Amino acid sequence: MKKQIISALLAATCLVAIRPAGAASADVPSAADVIAGVVKSTKGPEAGVWVIAETTDLPTRFIKIVVTDDQGRYVLPELPKAHYRIFVRGYGLIESTSVTGAPGGRVDLTAIVAPDAKAAAEYYPANYWYALINPPSAAAFPGTGANGNGIPPVIKSQQQWFAQLREDCGHCHQVGDRATRELANNTLEGWAERITMARPAGDQAIGNHGAQQAAAMKNVFTGLGYDITLKMMADWTKRIAAGEIPKETPPRPSGIERNVVVSLWDWGNGRFVHDTSSTDRRNPTLNGYGPVYASGVFAGTLEMLDPKTHTPTEIPYGVAVDTAGQMTGLSDQHDINLQPHNTMLDSKGRLWAADMGRSIATPVTPPAFCSSESSNAFAKYYPKRNRGAALAVMYDPATKKLTGIPLCYGVHHLTFARDKDETIFFTGPGSDVIGWLSTKIYDETKDAQKAQGWCPMVLDTKEKSMTKAVADTKGATITGDRAQWNKPGQPSDPKRDTQIVGGQYGVDISPLDDSVWYAQNTAFPSAILRFEKGSRPPETCKTEIYQPPQLPNGDYVAFGGRGVSLDTQGIAWISFANGKMGRFDRSKCKVLSGPTATGQHCPEGWSFQDLPGPRIPNSGGVQADWNYLTWVDQYNTLGLGENVVMTPGTWSDSMLAVMPDTGKVITMRVPYPMGAYARGVDGRIDDAKAGWKGRGLWTTYGMIPVWHQEGGNNGDGPQLVHFQIRPDPLAH
Repeated sequence: MKKQIISALLAATCLVAIRPAGAASADVPSAADVIAGVVKSTKGPEAGVWVIAETTDLPTRFIKIVVTDDQGRYVLPELPKAHYRIFVRGYGLIESTSVTGAPGGRVDLTAIVAPDAKAAAEYYPANYWYALINPPSAAAFPGTGANGNGIPPVIKSQQQWFAQLREDCGHCHQVGDRATRELANNTLEGWAERITMARPAGDQAIGNHGAQQAAAMKNVFTGLGYDITLKMMADWTKRIAAGEIPKETPPRPSGIERNVVVSLWDWGNGRFVHDTSSTDRRNPTLNGYGPVYASGVFAGTLEMLDPKTHTPTEIPYGVAVDTAGQMTGLSDQHDINLQPHNTMLDSKGRLWAADMGRSIATPVTPPAFCSSESSNAFAKYYPKRNRGAALAVMYDPATKKLTGIPLCYGVHHLTFARDKDETIFFTGPGSDVIGWLSTKIYDETKDAQKAQGWCPMVLDTKEKSMTKAVADTKGATITGDRAQWNKPGQPSDPKRDTQIVGGQYGVDISPLDDSVWYAQNTAFPSAILRFEKGSRPPETCKTEIYQPPQLPNGDYVAFGGRGVSLDTQGIAWISFANGKMGRFDRSKCKVLSGPTATGQHCPEGWSFQDLPGPRIPNSGGVQADWNYLTWVDQYNTLGLGENVVMTPGTWSDSMLAVMPDTGKVITMRVPYPMGAYARGVDGRIDDAKAGWKGRGLWTTYGMIPVWHQEGGNNGDGPQLVHFQIRPDPLAH
């Protein structure tokens, strides 16, 4: 139906603005794979607006987006042969009437100035609308419970409330988009009904998880204070329905931002698709011009798209079990209840995924070697057979075969170390351990027990004299006897090491010393963890924790970090939910161990800068955007230079590039389809000799409710996105 609608539009649109290639004037380039022209409105040439070309002539819908220069000129480069619907969007405008064109032709476009501020605001990113909420004041905290203001007493500050709100709502929705800000019923009852609505089992977008997602949404409101949160959201949408509009206007692209080229493809067949993997992050020239992968989190699939042929492909899989319910591997039978999450490519071009869900119909028990009764040294030290099994999944594009490796610990994200064993390190939601898998050992032995290991997270908090004694008698760095650790939530003994728990989310490896860094997002204010296996794990494992500095009034400089990434100098970068980009240099720390090394012991290692976008009023400067994972472009895959820090603006339809030396932020906006909620990102060099055409970033977007995206109710789904930076707006 979607293709028929667009085809009809193409057939009906006016062609008077199109000139043949031979008639093009000298002010815009002409080439066989280019559409170029000038954008004007009643005000004259329109600079810094987007020209969008869309076609359904290819195996999947394809979109190319560029920005006009200071004279309103544009060039859409590298267009495959097709008929395109071409139109203009820009801040201060409404969407123009579309015209049709094909590569090799010139198309001059007429932009339409918005008749009023409300019409213009319909094209603003979600965060500009979300900035209109009225949150509980700082004076409302700590919460006084059901018999007081309704906020749970466990929430001690407004910052903690915002961290929980952002974490629990933001990881699913782009709050502030049209679907969330426009309701038929803006009363408390209307909002109460909305947060309990669930899609039926077998839903195309989220599989059998509709009831689970609805229950989680209601729990979120309860955890924040059910009535006060309902009141805030109802007040917000009621004021918008009455005509209130954003108080700030987003800036049009300027400078380098006008050199951005965005290519998009429909993929995932309308499902929620998570993250992307285009290359080996340690060698970004691997898989040049090859397929890009992602996970169908709620569909039990791996997704693939070939950008050369514009062809999406689905790779289904299911769990194979024996008669005793023991997992034996993977089958080619699609199991919608499986949840492949993050994906990564290894040095051989094989795709690895962390599967965090097991079959509901066929529960699977963990392997016997996870138990302390086994001969496994890791299980004897810290047994892990008290939970359902997780799975590392490997897909080999050469053989098109899937392999499943049972793990003893929960998994979520993964990354590859730079060691000889090609070790994968995993994060785990709600985890008390850090786990890894040697892919080389598994390739050689096919033995899941030999290939994997894990360690509890234990801080070196002993007084120095005790630390030396343990090292002398046991030869271990810190961990010693787990019965002697300070346990979470218990009084701390300075003569003992300290165990910490809590899930990790983002993960990266330092290129300087191979230490593993994690973003711990499950506790306020969040933290980054540094982990070393040591020479003889599990006894030699060591964990360090670093929180954002606490201020004298009890608040924190930053909170709510999800993703951490390292640059080539070993500096850790992490974006925070309150709108800060954090930079952490461990080499500046005066204290690395001892009784005070529990999070607040290295404020001198931190520095921060504000990320762009409007702030929420009466919030202490909390931004209305939400930045998800962080990734450092160590190899100049985009063309802006080495060590540029990338983070998606999930509520601002954008990818942000932070220049490490100057702190300047380059905003790469995706104006169509609106709802560009990106999570992870990676970069690939297809051809180092091809200039800007051989480099680029890859990401995907789609909220968990993908129907909230522009066009989603018509079947549009997630988008695979390629960002490129050309030397000027007319390069082709």
